[in-house]
Amino acid sequence: MVTDPIGDFIIQLKNAAAVKKSSVIAPYSKLRHAVAEALRKEGYLESVNKQGKKVKKLLEVGITYNKAGFPRLSGVKRISKPGRRIYESVRDLRPVKSGKGSLILSTPKGILTDRQARKERVGGEALFKIW
Repeated sequence: MVTDPIGDFIIQLKNAAAVKKSSVIAPYSKLRHAVAEALRKEGYLESVNKQGKKVKKLLEVGITYNKAGFPRLSGVKRISKPGRRIYESVRDLRPVKSGKGSLILSTPKGILTDRQARKERVGGEALFKIW
């Protein structure tokens, strides 16, 4: 049993990118799927596919690489953890790595990046930073 499913998922993505795997298969959940879709829209993931039915659903995500073969995803940092939740208001949202990274937030309007949250004028739980 995993106590931090989002932390486990982003570390799986980072490790797979480090060893140049083309895809990662993780257990399916609506939250993981929403996070993967947000990362796909930002360009960190190539594809997001749901496989299986009922209890045996899996989430397969393809990792994006540039022309030189380096992964677009090079690092992640978990912010809000199960033992300590961190919330950010829209006024406190700052660019990650001088705009080269993204902060993923869980907001009342769904899973959003920091750019989308500033545009929508909404804050929420800061899940993790990715660059």
